Amino acid sequence: MSFQIPLPLPARARLGRSEFITGPGNAAAVALIDTWPAWPAPAAVLYGPSGSGKSHLAGVWAEKSGAVILYASDLVPETLTAPMPLVIEGVDEVLPSPEIEQVLFAFLERGHSLILTAHTPPSAWKNTIPDLRSRFDALLAFPLWEPDDALLQGLAKKLFADRQLQVPDSVIAQMIRALERSPAAVRDFVAKADEAALAEKKPVTLGLIRSLLAKD
Repeated sequence: MSFQIPLPLPARARLGRSEFITGPGNAAAVALIDTWPAWPAPAAVLYGPSGSGKSHLAGVWAEKSGAVILYASDLVPETLTAPMPLVIEGVDEVLPSPEIEQVLFAFLERGHSLILTAHTPPSAWKNTIPDLRSRFDALLAFPLWEPDDALLQGLAKKLFADRQLQVPDSVIAQMIRALERSPAAVRDFVAKADEAALAEKKPVTLGLIRSLLAKD
């Protein structure tokens, strides 16, 4: 078993298709991206908690389709000049908002390929424009997170690799068993482990992981 001494290098997220961790909890969403443009409907939603891979997967599709990426908080009438296809991030964070809803409605009416990202499914979104409710209900919606061990371990391994750290699978497996089962918890703990290893000039070992867990 080999360990790597950490160096003070910036974390660089790897956001290509090959770096996306696929598991039972996001397989349908990944299949959607892989089968474009043969979609049964033009617009789809990727939803899940922070860190679940919504932006990563939407970015993969944007690269594949040539889509422009916008943020829902920036939508104004002038945004309607943006070319299609589109990715619109963080939709449920800004609803209800009559002005933003008008822009969303106009984009949905165009019938071009469109991906929306959110923390919650469209059925939970609030709106003030009655006609928009039926458009939300008609969206294809794909969850991105049902945390099984394989997906959590794959996420942790990727996050360590983003920080140029090679951590043995056995160490990652024990780490995952002790953590809250959420992408945010894994992301935060990887950052903490990297910081501790750098401060102590030691590799990320099971001993270091256990000492950090004992402090939580």
